[in-house]
Amino acid sequence: QVHLVESGGGLVQTGGSLNLSCAAVGNIRTIETMGWRRQAPGKQREMVAGITDGGSTVYADSAKGRFTITRDNAKNTVYLQMNNVKPDDTAVYYCNAVRVTTTAGDTYSELYGQGSLVTVSS
Repeated sequence: QVHLVESGGGLVQTGGSLNLSCAAVGNIRTIETMGWRRQAPGKQREMVAGITDGGSTVYADSAKGRFTITRDNAKNTVYLQMNNVKPDDTAVYYCNAVRVTTTAGDTYSELYGQGSLVTVSS
């Protein structure tokens, strides 16, 4: 079995910084893409950032210039450094992993973490 364990959410003031991390745990062989999505109250879940195993990144327009996604392939861990946060960044942030293969020969199309609440106070 594979699951994603998130950490780093919390309360931060407008203009502050926060770092989220997410470790994929289990008998993992490869993970094609890891990333972050978020869901604000009353809104649909949206993509924030993603990173491939080769290091290619993609960001939502709202995250460009403020958030940085990085990944440690050896640790199967993805990070999201959030700088200059705004009240609109308040949401539950979900780590996700796309196309995960295991040493047992299983393939998971997509997995999600438990979610981390980020609250930005004005």
